[in-house]
Amino acid sequence: MLSVSNLSVQFGKRVLFDEVNVTFTHGNCYGIIGANGAGKSTFLKIIAGQIDATSGNVHLEPGKRMSILEQNHNAYDEVPVLETVVMGNKPLFSIKKEIDALYADYTDENAEKIGELQVQFEEMNGWNADSNAAALLSNLGISEELHYTNMADMDSKLKVRVLLAQALFGNPDLLVMDEPTNDLDYETISWLENFLANYENTVIVVSHDRHFLDAVCTNIADIDFGKVNLFSGNYTFWYESSQLAARQRAQQNKKSEDKAKELQEFIMRFSANVAKSKQATSRKKMLSKLKIEDIKPSSRRYPAIIFEREREAGDQILNIEKLSATSEDGDLLFQDININLAKGDKVAIISKDSRATSAFYDIINGKIKADSGSYQWGITTTHSYLPADNDSYFKSNMNLVDWLRQWTKTEEEREEVYVRGFLGKMLFSGEEALKKSTVLSGGEKVRCMLSRMMLLRANVLLLDEPTNHLDLESITAFNNSLKNFKGTVLLTTHDHEFVHTVANRIIELTPKGAIDRYSTFDDYMSDKSIKEQREKMYALATV
Repeated sequence: MLSVSNLSVQFGKRVLFDEVNVTFTHGNCYGIIGANGAGKSTFLKIIAGQIDATSGNVHLEPGKRMSILEQNHNAYDEVPVLETVVMGNKPLFSIKKEIDALYADYTDENAEKIGELQVQFEEMNGWNADSNAAALLSNLGISEELHYTNMADMDSKLKVRVLLAQALFGNPDLLVMDEPTNDLDYETISWLENFLANYENTVIVVSHDRHFLDAVCTNIADIDFGKVNLFSGNYTFWYESSQLAARQRAQQNKKSEDKAKELQEFIMRFSANVAKSKQATSRKKMLSKLKIEDIKPSSRRYPAIIFEREREAGDQILNIEKLSATSEDGDLLFQDININLAKGDKVAIISKDSRATSAFYDIINGKIKADSGSYQWGITTTHSYLPADNDSYFKSNMNLVDWLRQWTKTEEEREEVYVRGFLGKMLFSGEEALKKSTVLSGGEKVRCMLSRMMLLRANVLLLDEPTNHLDLESITAFNNSLKNFKGTVLLTTHDHEFVHTVANRIIELTPKGAIDRYSTFDDYMSDKSIKEQREKMYALATV
């Protein structure tokens, strides 16, 4: 389907890819993974023909059509929504425009050409293009009354769905997607997972959403040390097998027969747990052919995120009564919220409106005042907060050692070796610990904030979109640390795996109160009675 041959990419003295050779075959979904800066997005742009490699070539099988998820959300601002979707099939749209132009300047000489084009148009199922595009939009939650609205007038989150429909339109032979789940809600992501799980053609996708990668991928393409290595299975299989291989490498005295048996048992166990219909058959075939030597330890570095508590909290954690808030624009975010947190609760705070969850965290942290209502923390609680927007913490031009020192409490904690210990756990070692806080990337800032949270040793953690900007390695380590944390957690995230594996209670904020359930996230989202209650509450809010 698509082959990459002898591909090299170099920026100045930095070699990003070195003689990469890889083939993506028909019917498979490939998840591209790699540490931040490894070149995932660059690799996709080269495949898509948007940028050139230093050397080597990319070959798409003749007659096959590639579709790319558009990253520029303003590229079609002057185009109606429905037409934007149809433009996803460029050959079909080109013929459609040519027919329209010939009709606009109709002559007897044009008639024969129009007839020829209409035959091609019919062979491409062009007469059903608008209805097929409308069906795609409806599946993605774009109501029919918006189909003839110009893209410029669409809400930014709805634009993402339209561009997704554009990429999917016309059943392309090769679908290339860079972070397709960004700005999508859980229901839309679930629809996309099911769509791609049963997609018959080839998909190449970059995503930091592990649940999404597990649901759709038949293969993982790992970018490491300038190479692209293909592995059978989804992200979890790649992660667990690479970790197992790393442990075995560390066990120098273990017999090779024992290692082979352990890995074979792991492959069999994983193969038995495959769920999705299309991938089930595909992965079982691949895993049955997998050789033990194909599983290799990863060179990835995982941060050591360990949350410890200075003291254990008592039974009273947080009591909230009749809390209400509106946005700066006067929109009602939530109303009459009553919550009593219990010891050991790990709560997912969710809402259709991200402004509501951020306002909620800012209120209970004393950053802003609620419109009405009250909250009271238990006297034995200590809490640390990771906001969605952390830029305010990085205004001073300090090095990272001095930056983290701001939250130390004793002379012993202020010692450089002590502070460096926390930074080192988050992969800021040696000279990295002396970087200026004002020049950090988004992911580095979050890792610094996690160093701060570990230093504070709070017994309540407040996390608003904590996985933003983090790579898969940091997200995985963070996720595991919260599962092991003995204190209380309030968490808002669009990372499905993160919220499902951490939260034991779900609280949904609406303009007409809260829906509060002790439940896993998946059970909560699939509960029909909760869905009906949610729809009723939002309907009341619009009256």
